[in-house]
Amino acid sequence: MSGGETPSEEAGPLPLVGNDIVLPFQIESQAARGKLVRLGGTVDRIVSRRNYPAPVATLLGELAVLAALVSSALKYDGVLTVQVKGDGPVRMLVADATSAGEIRAYAAFDPAALDRATSGDWRTAPVPLLLGAGYLAFTIDRGFEVERYQGIVELSGRSIADCAHRHFRESDQNQAAFRLAVARTGPRGAWRAGGMMMQRLPDSGPARLSGDAPDDELEESWRRAVVLMGSCTPAELVDDRLHPHDLLYRLFHEDGVRVFEPHGLAHGCRCSRDRVEATLRSFPREEIEDLEIDGEVVVTCEFCGARYAFDDPDIDLIYRTN
Repeated sequence: MSGGETPSEEAGPLPLVGNDIVLPFQIESQAARGKLVRLGGTVDRIVSRRNYPAPVATLLGELAVLAALVSSALKYDGVLTVQVKGDGPVRMLVADATSAGEIRAYAAFDPAALDRATSGDWRTAPVPLLLGAGYLAFTIDRGFEVERYQGIVELSGRSIADCAHRHFRESDQNQAAFRLAVARTGPRGAWRAGGMMMQRLPDSGPARLSGDAPDDELEESWRRAVVLMGSCTPAELVDDRLHPHDLLYRLFHEDGVRVFEPHGLAHGCRCSRDRVEATLRSFPREEIEDLEIDGEVVVTCEFCGARYAFDDPDIDLIYRTN
C-alpha cells in the first residue's frame, strides 16, 4: 500500500466505530482498493444548522461523503472541492474536504420549486428531478504555488454517485465506483451518512508485473469487487451499530480484504476575518460601500453561518495603502 498506511490490526482497535471516519481497505486480488466513510455528528451539524429539507439534506450529505472519499484517496496537502450546479429546484451544492479531514458543505435551493418537485417519489432519480441540467466539478487547490486542477462532467444518471462514476470513467484517472447513503436514524432522528469508493488498481501492479494474473483475471476481479460493493445496502452504510470491519467482511470475505489505519473526519470551516477582508479588498471600494446597511457591511459565511461586520473605520483599514 502507498502513503505509509499500516494494517489496522497492528494499530489497535478501530476508534469512533460509528462516527466520522474514513477506513482504507484493499481486496487481496490486488485488482481494487477502496475507502469506507462514515459520517455522524459531522453531517448532522452540516445539514441541521440550516434546517435543510430532507431532499436537500440528502443530496448535500451525499456530496459531503463524496468529498471525503475522493479527498482521502489523494496524496496532497490542500483542499478538494466538489460542486454541483443545476437549473432545477436545488441550484447549487458545495462540499469540500481538506487533507486534514475537515469537511464543510452548503446548498442553495428554491423552496417553492422544491415543494413542487418533491410531491412524488424524488428518491428514484434525484439528479434529474432536483438538480436538472448542469455539471459536477472537482477542484483541487494545493496552495498559491501549485496550479489548481479542475475536472467537470455533465450531470447525467439518476444519482450523484452515477455522476461521480462518469467523471472518473471519462477522466485520465483510474476507474472508480461509488456507493452513497444518507438517512435520519435513532430516536432523535439525527442525520447520518456513509459511502464507499472502489478504485481499480493500475495494471502495472505487482500481480501484473509478476505475470501471476492475466489481463482477463484482473478485469474480472475488478468487476466482481464493484458488484460486491453494489450489494451493500444504504442501511448498512449508515448503521452505527455495524462495525466497519464487519461490513467489509460481509462484502469481501470470499476474496479476502485487508483494512488499514482509519483517519478521523470532522466538521470544520476555514472562514476568518482576514480571509473576508482579502475578498473585500479584491473589489472596488465603491462597490463595497454600496453594500452598507445601517453603517455596516456584513458578510455571512454560507458554510458555518459566522457573521463578519465592517464599519467605516474597518473599511478604511482594508483599503489603506501600505
